[in-house]
Amino acid sequence: MSFLDGLFGKKKRTESVVLIDIVADSVAGAYAYYVEDEKPSVLYTRRLPVEAREGESQDRAMLRALKILADTLISEGAPVLARATGSGAAGTILVSIDAPWQETSVRTEHFEAEEPFVFTRNLVDAKLGETVVKAPGKMLADESIIGTILNGYETRDPYGKRVRRASVVVLTSLIDEKVAKGIATILQAAYHTKNILPIAGSSLRYQAMYKAFPHERDALIVDATGPLTSLALLRHGLLATAVDAAPADTADAWVEHIRADLTELAKQYPLPRTIFLLAREAQVAALQKTLSEAKLADLWLSDNPPKVVSVLPSHISGLVRQVSTAAPDLLLLLMALYFEYSAPERG
Repeated sequence: MSFLDGLFGKKKRTESVVLIDIVADSVAGAYAYYVEDEKPSVLYTRRLPVEAREGESQDRAMLRALKILADTLISEGAPVLARATGSGAAGTILVSIDAPWQETSVRTEHFEAEEPFVFTRNLVDAKLGETVVKAPGKMLADESIIGTILNGYETRDPYGKRVRRASVVVLTSLIDEKVAKGIATILQAAYHTKNILPIAGSSLRYQAMYKAFPHERDALIVDATGPLTSLALLRHGLLATAVDAAPADTADAWVEHIRADLTELAKQYPLPRTIFLLAREAQVAALQKTLSEAKLADLWLSDNPPKVVSVLPSHISGLVRQVSTAAPDLLLLLMALYFEYSAPERG
């Protein structure tokens, strides 16, 4: 620190970020402002429906809604950002993309040798390069290391240590390539930046939930924020597996799909006592009631049903500041939280 820094105080690093959330029936955007060592602030939010015209594909309807959203963020949101920060410019865009345009998978990569070796980031990067997940028509959007085990013990600071065996848990996001290009074209035209970070929504929300509830090391996350419900099983602080349930038209069918997936999970893992439910505000109460009243206790080999916790914006308020006068949007708040803790390190 220089003499002037000590005299006047070191200037804190700041960053403005555009958050874009894309689900099957709506698109949403926000401006988030990050100040070093402070909670991020969500300054402006807007969600628009995706409504297909006659003969229009879902992809085209979504991209049309996204273009309207981007124009709205520029015309309405940028002035709000400028009043709050002194500039209406944002150099980074984080894009969360949900089904039917994304896929999420979990895998574990192992490292082992007869003699002790130094576990390094270069070693992990080389391994992931050899085992990269590929699928026709899909783009690899994100590959996040969400857990590391050295010599049988989980660690949060793994690199540089000498070990005989290690493993990393990798969460991968694949996104429909054509849709990803369409999204990038619209956002680049609106913001004149190529710094666009796409990620599958279910991957982002799992990682944000881990930061929001760090002490819940064993839990089941039921993500019903879109038409396709996903389940994520957290064991000992690590993601054990993630599955997508089939779409359901009725509450009974929804529960049966979840029961079927839980039955398969229970064959491999003991099920945790806590279920976190992620859902839109208009649906969360009804879905919690449906899930709580479902006869699922037999899967736990217990007369006591698991505890269902609906995740609300208030659970995130201690970590993200909502400045916008609009009603808090849980998905956008989780995006703001994810970027704070898990997005690639900013310069």
